[in-house]
Amino acid sequence: MGKDEVATKLFLQYLQVEKNYSQYTIEYYHGDLIDFRLFMSEQSVADFEQVEYSDVRLFLTKLFNQKLARKSVARKISSLRSFYKFLLREQLVSQNPFASVSIPKIEKRLPNFFYEEELSILFEACDTSEPIGQRNRAILELLYATGIRVSECCSIRLQDIDMDLSTLLVHGKGRKDRYVPFGSFAEEALKRYIVEGREAIMKQHKKSHDVLLVNFRGGPLTTRGLRTILNSIVEKSSLHGKIHPHKLRHSFATHLLNNGADMRTVQELLGHANLSSTQIYTHVTNDYLKKTYMEHHPRA
Repeated sequence: MGKDEVATKLFLQYLQVEKNYSQYTIEYYHGDLIDFRLFMSEQSVADFEQVEYSDVRLFLTKLFNQKLARKSVARKISSLRSFYKFLLREQLVSQNPFASVSIPKIEKRLPNFFYEEELSILFEACDTSEPIGQRNRAILELLYATGIRVSECCSIRLQDIDMDLSTLLVHGKGRKDRYVPFGSFAEEALKRYIVEGREAIMKQHKKSHDVLLVNFRGGPLTTRGLRTILNSIVEKSSLHGKIHPHKLRHSFATHLLNNGADMRTVQELLGHANLSSTQIYTHVTNDYLKKTYMEHHPRA
């Protein structure tokens, strides 16, 4: 194994063990490193140590020539900057050629969210007379009730749920745990799924583990599997398009703020490290308030 392969492997281990990133996120980082190493090969740059600022500028130009979205370019540069920061820390390189590269400014887009009527349609699309339908209903209720991320949802274990206090222990990014409450609808869906649906699936396939969400074979549900499930629910409903799991997280935050929750509380519930990450939802709620006003005020 060459020096660059070792450096890449160490970095991916660092993301998994120290940063506690999801496998989905790590795959993105890995893909960005593969793209950059291909570029290095095209430019006859022998290894990571030999990369200079001029090479980085050329790489940036190549990305724009490929007509990548600014968001994609920004992510790649951010990934590689983090990679070189790690290499510097481990004394595997002497400089970070990405340190002074400015990330292209990204247009802020308002988060997409479901209206309450749309959520009702999604919930009703789950056939709760069957184990899989009970699981799917529990997933929807849980994501909307708590606003947790997909990776956080898939990592929930039975012991993380306190039915008496209606709270969930969430293992967030960077090993930051937090407690999130959930309501009666989520509680009812969880109880039915755990006692009936999950038990039936586990018994049928002779499985035994404590992960809350399981696939149809009784194994732990993956983030990719959860995304597929959400899209299948949309297909069964009268709604159109695909559903990104974050749309339920956005709905959770938007509906809380629309109904008077304060920003700090929503920040805590979402597990945002900085309030600035939560503040984008104020634009959504202001837009919602204006729309409501224009539709319902007699002299709007």
